[in-house]
Amino acid sequence: MKSFAKIGLVAAAALALSGAAQAQAYPDRPITMIVPFAAGGPTDIIARIVGDHMSKTLGKQVVIENVAGAGGTTGITRALTATPDGYTIAMGHLGTFSAAPATYPNLKYDPLNGMQPIGLAGGTPILVVARKTLEQADLKSFVAAVKANPDKFNEAHAGLGSVSWTTCTLLKGQLGVPKLNAVAYRGTGPALNDLVSGQVDFMCDQIVSVAEQIKAGTIRAYAIASAERSPALPDVPTTKEAGLPEYQIEAWNGIAAPKGTPKEAVDKLVDALNKALNDEGTKKRLLDLGAVIPTVEERTPAGFAAVIKRDADKLSPILAAAPR
Repeated sequence: MKSFAKIGLVAAAALALSGAAQAQAYPDRPITMIVPFAAGGPTDIIARIVGDHMSKTLGKQVVIENVAGAGGTTGITRALTATPDGYTIAMGHLGTFSAAPATYPNLKYDPLNGMQPIGLAGGTPILVVARKTLEQADLKSFVAAVKANPDKFNEAHAGLGSVSWTTCTLLKGQLGVPKLNAVAYRGTGPALNDLVSGQVDFMCDQIVSVAEQIKAGTIRAYAIASAERSPALPDVPTTKEAGLPEYQIEAWNGIAAPKGTPKEAVDKLVDALNKALNDEGTKKRLLDLGAVIPTVEERTPAGFAAVIKRDADKLSPILAAAPR
């Protein structure tokens, strides 16, 4: 009887260890990456490029789910209130993580303290662009004209809380024309279409969205709001070169998970992100779009959290006071 009991105990222990090993074998099923915007936009494009390589490292598919609404906050809320098991993550951006708290007073998530950052996935420089028929040929003359006659200019943006709204709100605040006419659209695509057709005068948006139109000559690029020119658009001057050095802002995309996500899942997601951004094929796809590859530090949870806080501190005072 004792030998049978001993065998039973050994078998039970082995079964328990096997179960524990299986429980720790993350991931054992596909991972959902929520993109809080429609398919085809800048965030969606970067999520699919990065997620594709992350799937190879993780050994399970990273499935993109588009959940649009409320400037991206609907999708981010769903992701960050999901079960914190590593199987639901989100690809957000400057607007959803740094600008949203000042833009939406009743926000249902806390990007600074209520989520688990994974890492920055890509930087996307901001450009000030205009319809090609606009009289002002450069940034200096455009700024002078806007300050002198703000009622004569119409700004296009992709909705409250979007990157285009956020970055142009910063621009208008610095120019002292916060109430300048603005036309809201349901996304960057429709806004850009009306800019191309001359229905609106200007907008601020990510290089990923506007680079092809600039290259095709269907819109005019005044300047890029970064310290250096972009290799993707080498003829476009920086805002410093163009006469507005104080306007410096870069959008970005980054991955986050619900607070309380297990460390082993976080570590594997960070590792997969790093390997994606180190892969030459993935890097080329991002660089061809004009994106900036994050530093090694920015790809870590702590580095990404610092980026979120830095831009929240910069944007919050202007966004909180901006007309809605």
